[in-house]
Amino acid sequence: MKRFFERVLLVLSFLVSISPKREIPVGGQAVIEGVLMRGPLRWGLSVRNPEGDIVSDAWENRPWSSSMPWKLPVLRGMVTMAEMLYTGTKALAVSAEISLGEEESLGTWGFLLSIFAAVLAVVLLFVALPLFAGDVAGKIWSLSQGWRNLIEGLVRAGVFVGYVAVIGFWKEIGRVFEYHGAEHKTINAFEAGKEMVPSKITDCSRIHPRCGTSFLLVVVAVSVIVFSVAGHGGLVWRVGSRVFLLPVVIGISYEIIKWCGKNRKVGNSLMAPALWLQYLTTREPDESQISVALMALTVALGDESPTREIAGGETDGNSKKA
Repeated sequence: MKRFFERVLLVLSFLVSISPKREIPVGGQAVIEGVLMRGPLRWGLSVRNPEGDIVSDAWENRPWSSSMPWKLPVLRGMVTMAEMLYTGTKALAVSAEISLGEEESLGTWGFLLSIFAAVLAVVLLFVALPLFAGDVAGKIWSLSQGWRNLIEGLVRAGVFVGYVAVIGFWKEIGRVFEYHGAEHKTINAFEAGKEMVPSKITDCSRIHPRCGTSFLLVVVAVSVIVFSVAGHGGLVWRVGSRVFLLPVVIGISYEIIKWCGKNRKVGNSLMAPALWLQYLTTREPDESQISVALMALTVALGDESPTREIAGGETDGNSKKA
């Protein structure tokens, strides 16, 4: 049972470790004892196994947003996030198998159950609870619907920040946050054109403007406006309408992040609170964790060709087939 609840927390935690890609640069996310990277042509996954080796896997990258109508604004954000969640969940399952071994693994049904529990937790914590809080505040102070929506949004933001802060105390989540930091440092080094070795990468920032943490905070802000169109109704209607409108919120938020990425000076000012939040969702990694992130990036860029491959040792790049 303890292992099951750990998996639920890990599924929830990887939502804040997603770094959506741009047209050319890479993106990625932290997984259990490893990192998933997305290159132009393929995905690269590298995980540290119990023996201390880096196990890597790769598969073709076929963006879901590469054809119409999914190239259109807002729609491309919806499908990109759906793709990241699908691929991230797949990578999370593989990383659990590699890092924990068959004996510790939950199995297919156990993992699917943990996904269901995580989705249920998201609906309860980030949809139902803020909605209930807005209703209670509205009745106590006789507030208009607009003020209720604002309170709902503020509570949602507070729950999100509190959730991120609390789960960081869990040992396994703390490790994920360290790999999240390693992922950011590696991507920052790559995009800055630095020498791609762990000793150089470690000097880079663990904060990145395209981080999923920033994205989710924008989602919280945009939801205040979009959810206001749902109107009045019973609790079931309002919870259901918010779940239904969530893809629209995600699509709009994606466009905001995309615009901020192209307009760095203004974007960095607007995104400052979201960037600060990354100090909760990332931690300083050691060089062995950076080595894993670097291997994942190397695989994603096509410099290695594993079907399931092991790199021996802590930081060397010598590879051998599993």
